[in-house]
Parts: sequence; C-alpha cells; structure tokens
Amino acid sequence: MPKEKKAKKTDVKNDILSADGSAFEPDDSEGKENLGSPTYEELVDINEELEKSVLRANADLDNALKRTVNEVEKAHKYGVEKLLVELLPVIDNLEHALNNLSKDATKEDKEGIELTLKSFESALDKFGMIPIYPVNEEFNPEKHEAVTMEQNKDKDNGSIGNVFQRGWELHSRVVRPARVTVIKN
Repeated sequence: MPKEKKAKKTDVKNDILSADGSAFEPDDSEGKENLGSPTYEELVDINEELEKSVLRANADLDNALKRTVNEVEKAHKYGVEKLLVELLPVIDNLEHALNNLSKDATKEDKEGIELTLKSFESALDKFGMIPIYPVNEEFNPEKHEAVTMEQNKDKDNGSIGNVFQRGWELHSRVVRPARVTVIKN
C-alpha cells in the first residue's frame, strides 16, 4: 500500500492545472510541436510587452492627472476674467468723470468719485488685476496698443507718449492693452 501512495503523489506532481481547473499531463513526446502552450522565450516576450503596456498606461494616467490639475488651477485663476473685463468700462468712466469735473462740482463730489474709483481698483486688485500705466516706458506690443504716433524731442523714438486708456493684466496675462501714442521723431 505505501507504494501506491507514492505513485499517486508523483502523478499529482506531474499534473498541471489548466485554466478551467482540470488536470492534464504535459506532452513529453519528442519531435512533436506543443501547440497548446507557449515556450519560455515567448512567455518572457509577452511579459515584457505587458510590463511596457502597464508603464505606458501609468504614464498616460499621470499625464492626464497633471493636465486636469493644471486646467482646474487655470479655471480658478482666470475664471473671473470675463466679469473683471466687464467692470473695466466702469473704472474708465469714473476716471473720465474725475478728469472732466466741471468747475461747479463740489469737493465732496470729487472725493466721492475718487473713493468709488479706489474701491473698484481695490476690488480688482484682490482678484489679481493690476493696471498697465506705461508712463516713460518703451512701446511693447504685447502690453500696449498704439493709437497714433507723435513727435516729441524730449523723448526717445519708440517710447510711450500719451496714455489714452490704462491697460490691465490678470495674473501676468494681458486682459486689455494700454492705448497709447508712440514717439517717432
């Protein structure tokens, strides 16, 4: 009896479980191709391909995550841009009102307009809007819009002459360029 148990153990060791759980014995016949199972080299190649595929998938996932985080940050940073641009004409009108006050206007009227303008500018500053007021600067087409050219012997060619309208930047992005004259002697 003990010999039969040993034989059964040996038979179990040689048996290999297939995918469905049933046991089968490997084909030991020489000279015949084993079509059902890949060779060791083929398995190594398949494993390398799968590892590369997993690495690519992980890299794609990481890149997608980084893009998403970047887009969300930009949305938070520039999400209020449209609202702030709509408020710029209000500031322009307050500046025009200050510059064109009649002689009959009281001191309180002027102070009221100045305080309103300052509160608007303060609100814009809280959201990252800063004015572009290019006095005594060189003309920069990224930040300035040339309305006309003028001659001025006291200033260099290509510098800013008069500023018609302030420009505005939101987090270093030009929202509205400053409207200026450029010196050309």
